[in-house]
This record gives sequence, C-alpha cells and structure tokens, in this order.
Amino acid sequence: MMTDPIADLLTRIRNANRARKDWAEMPWSKLKEGIARVLVDEGFLREVAVAEKDGAKILRVALKYDEFRRPVLTGIRRVSRPSLRVYVGTREIPTIRKGLGVSVLSTPKGVVADRVARKEKVGGEVLCSVW
Repeated sequence: MMTDPIADLLTRIRNANRARKDWAEMPWSKLKEGIARVLVDEGFLREVAVAEKDGAKILRVALKYDEFRRPVLTGIRRVSRPSLRVYVGTREIPTIRKGLGVSVLSTPKGVVADRVARKEKVGGEVLCSVW
C-alpha cells in the first residue's frame, strides 16, 4: 500500500523529466488523472492517457520539452501532505513565481488550477505547486 500516491505521481514526473523521457507511467486514480489534466491545460505536460496493463489501469503522461530539449516543467513540489494538510480560502490562494507557476487545488468543483479557483471564487486543499 502506498502512503502518498500524489507524491508518487509528482516524483515519477520529476524523475522522468530529469531523465529526458517522453512518457511517465504510474498506477491510475481519479485524483492523479485530475492533477495531470490540470498540468496539461496549463501547458506543463503534452498529454494524458489512461491505458490498461496486466488488467489494471495505468496513467501515461507525456512530458513536454522546448525546441532545445529542455524541460518545460522546471520544478514541482508537494504542498499538502498526509501529515500536514494545507487548506486555503479564495483570498489566500498562493501565487507561484509571480504568476509564472501554478498551484493545483482540490476544491468542491474538482481539481483545478489556482487561476480557475480564483475565478470561480472557491478555496480548497493546495495539492502541489508547479513552475
């Protein structure tokens, strides 16, 4: 059993990014897929696909690089952990790198980026920060 599946997702993306891999694969969950889709919408990843391998669903994440094969995603950090949850209201949503980065939040309206949460006027749990 895995203690923190979100940290596992972020670590697999970070490691594949540093190794200049095209894809990262991990066990599927609805929350992981939501986080990955937010990163695709914000332009940090190319695409997300759900596949089946040995009878279990897996999440395949396509990493994004610039024309010089440098990673678009330069940093990724877990904010809320199982031992220390971080909840914010609409007014306390943090800005990452003066707007160049994104905070991913779990809200009553689903997993969304910080910009969307501010627009929808909803707070929630800050899952991770990406820049």
